[in-house]
Amino acid sequence: MACRNTVSIFSSMQIQKFHSIENQSPPERISTYKPNIWKYDHLLSLSSPYSEKKYKFEALKLKEEVSNEFSESSVSPVAQLELIDKIDKVGLSAYFEVETKDALENTIMYSMKSNSSSKKEEDLYATALCFRLLREHGYHASQDMLKDFFDGKVKLPSDIKTLVELWEGSHLSMDGENLLNDIRLFSAENLKKISDVDRFTANNPLAWRVRWYDVRRHIISAQNCINTNPMFLKLAKLNFNIIQATHQNDLKDVIRWWRNLCIVEDLEFTRDRIVESFFFAVGIASEAQHGSMRKWLTKVIQLILIIDDVYDIYGSLADVQQFTHAIEKWDSKEVQMLPTCVQICFKALHDTMEEISVEIQRQNGGPSALPHLKQVWVNFCKALLVEATWYHKGHIPTLEEYLDNGWTSSSGQLLSFHVIFGLTNYKTTNETLDLCKNCQEIIYHTSVIIRLCNDQGTSTAELERGDVASSIICYMQEENVSEDVAREHIESIILNSWKKINYHFNILPKSHRKIVKHVINEARMAHVMYHSGDGFGVQDGETRDQVLINLVEPLI
Repeated sequence: MACRNTVSIFSSMQIQKFHSIENQSPPERISTYKPNIWKYDHLLSLSSPYSEKKYKFEALKLKEEVSNEFSESSVSPVAQLELIDKIDKVGLSAYFEVETKDALENTIMYSMKSNSSSKKEEDLYATALCFRLLREHGYHASQDMLKDFFDGKVKLPSDIKTLVELWEGSHLSMDGENLLNDIRLFSAENLKKISDVDRFTANNPLAWRVRWYDVRRHIISAQNCINTNPMFLKLAKLNFNIIQATHQNDLKDVIRWWRNLCIVEDLEFTRDRIVESFFFAVGIASEAQHGSMRKWLTKVIQLILIIDDVYDIYGSLADVQQFTHAIEKWDSKEVQMLPTCVQICFKALHDTMEEISVEIQRQNGGPSALPHLKQVWVNFCKALLVEATWYHKGHIPTLEEYLDNGWTSSSGQLLSFHVIFGLTNYKTTNETLDLCKNCQEIIYHTSVIIRLCNDQGTSTAELERGDVASSIICYMQEENVSEDVAREHIESIILNSWKKINYHFNILPKSHRKIVKHVINEARMAHVMYHSGDGFGVQDGETRDQVLINLVEPLI
């Protein structure tokens, strides 16, 4: 509490500072980022035997043995649901898509036929689990499934697993689902009182987490359970190591690209974060078949960091105004009068995007994506320019004004267009643009979550650097409230954005969901990167540990 109060005082001082510079030149901002911690030669030397084809054949054989669990006549509907949940959590969903679909549809038919009036606690657990799995897998599941258990008010289940299921399911809610909102508040409050509840689970709902970065933890948990099928466990470990080997090969490719770009030495002010950029990209699209997408996104994310640092740290207002103009014109002649560092940044962005566009066209066919990808870079840079102008004028916007610009400066729209154009193989650009239009609400709310998670994790460090006011500062200034109150308000906006995402994803055509789920993963990665601080700026914390266990160390 003392630490938070100190930060609140510091925030108030920073608000005063913004006002004091309104009519004078702002102080020079300095980079507080530490040098890269990763030894690239070591990462390039990684070699996994699981790249060999024999392990993929072994996995397919194990899959046949494990699939027998679905066909056993003695398995109850609840056990079937728990098996599906276990398969999802250990990363084996792709192996059992047909079996999972059949089991869920059989469960729906069973529940319709049984129509039991029983309100026993074990039925509440089964219903809560069923509700969550149906929503996660794209089936219609009304909150009324849970209504009969509460008779107008929520009652405390006596077992933890039921409470956890209610809490997890409540985070799949949509606007207007008041019962689920009540269940969320009730279950969160009571989970806090239970000492032996996993704190990670109690603070990070499944719906907001990147499933792939949970897989290792769930496999280890299954390993410690005496009832786990040995073949199931063996398949889960083998699959993790096979996919990790694929990720390692992709990582080595982007490290080579980054080294060949040869710009780190010339850009001392910016973040050398190619490993963290790759970690973020894997969270968006972890599936083995999306290697090209991962590499494109890694390059884009590293470039986002560089360009962001040009606007936030290095460039004068005149510099970034001209840089923005150059991006609009997509012409290197427009940066010839700018500092050499800025020229290097422009060339890296220009050349990389030209290359990525050619690769997307070669892989997916259809017209070039470059005009549309250029436009989202223009949008991004214009939003950064607005923030730079605010800073240089000492202007603290209202929260609404901040978010009207901040959803674009978050890079969410930029990333989403790269995801959609990178994964679609439509033969006309209009079809891809139609998909972008159909999920524009999802892109917007995903971008809001990225912006606000970023602000929550980086605001303290940004205040030290003297950056533009964050959403937290904006709300404190606008409403004259403490930092604690401002953070609670920001959390409520994040929650409401997730409700909007859940609704709009639910009404998408099923053919679009396989692509758009990767857009939503951007929001989940924002939670991963910023829930313990600045996951990009500070390398030697939780992000480093996550990189090691997910990308470097095999599961034995």
